[in-house]
Amino acid sequence: MTVLINGIVEVSANHRDAALAAATAALDEIRAQKGCRHYAWTADPTSPTRIYVYENWVSSDDLSAHLAGPCFGRMLGILGQYDILDTSITKYKVALEEPIFDPEGNPRGDFFTEALATS
Repeated sequence: MTVLINGIVEVSANHRDAALAAATAALDEIRAQKGCRHYAWTADPTSPTRIYVYENWVSSDDLSAHLAGPCFGRMLGILGQYDILDTSITKYKVALEEPIFDPEGNPRGDFFTEALATS
């Protein structure tokens, strides 16, 4: 089961770039953790304060280990040095994953593999 993390961190405009630069130092260690497929913090080019958070974990156990471990604590410590205005970060348990493009190369918004499995 895949677990996705998606959200935003709002940092004062005069601290956002510094906060991102400081957080970058922890990314390699976090990405090397068991079960971490993707881990990214990126600036929103249309907002001087917004940072997007995206994570992809193999399982909730792997995410739980990350959240209980020293890497997460260090990341909180790094961010705690900056003027955090707001956060909104949510986790999602993914029931079905499939590519955007079907076997014919067409982009699809529906979950076409479900239909293929029943036909």
